[in-house]
Amino acid sequence: MNLLEAKNLYKSFGNINAVSDISISLNVGEVIGFLGPNGAGKSTTMKILTGFLEADSGSIEIKKIDLSKDPINAKSIIGYLPEGAPSYSDMTVKSFLYFVGKMRGLKDELLEKRLEIMLKDINLSEVQNQIIETLSKGYKRRVGIAQALIHDPDILILDEPTDGLDPNQKFEMRKLIKSISKNKGIIISTHILDEVPEVCNKCLIINNGQKIFEGTPNQLKKKIGKTLDEKFRKLVS
Repeated sequence: MNLLEAKNLYKSFGNINAVSDISISLNVGEVIGFLGPNGAGKSTTMKILTGFLEADSGSIEIKKIDLSKDPINAKSIIGYLPEGAPSYSDMTVKSFLYFVGKMRGLKDELLEKRLEIMLKDINLSEVQNQIIETLSKGYKRRVGIAQALIHDPDILILDEPTDGLDPNQKFEMRKLIKSISKNKGIIISTHILDEVPEVCNKCLIINNGQKIFEGTPNQLKKKIGKTLDEKFRKLVS
């Protein structure tokens, strides 16, 4: 089942072409690893896909809903973890997730149930009453993941979801992503190439705002070089 269809996206900032003719298709069960060097246009593309930025041209459909014509309903299907995992730092973890859940339209027993699941599955129970500002970077990242998942969206768009996590936390986060991917479509921006074969069944690489590769991790390995790291460096150099 097709969840997201983006066609021929363009976005410029003055004389800088941040995104040039990018098309992305996301289906149920797909986890797309979105790769590229710093400044390649990954975060800009993700902001466009989630409606935080408007493309100069192109189209985006979220489960057949035109994002530009019906943004509220389209965005309700998406969970988004932006770069830096912003939050209300003076709130406790539990109160912040409760607030986000209410903003996402959850109420009463359903809200309490989703909150309980997030605290348990994202391993936030022990810090649920702690002020977010006092958390470590890893815990703040987990809070960001939880707010993206609180309303159980069909589409997850995650910008560097394991950034700042220690090896054990990265393992748990990858395990979580794999466990929920069966019934969702997920796009993950990452700089950690080892994560791609671990959690992704599809790769998309952009450089200078343009798509330069799309395929499976195995196809990526076979194209050039013996490792993903070699392939990545050759493509973007």
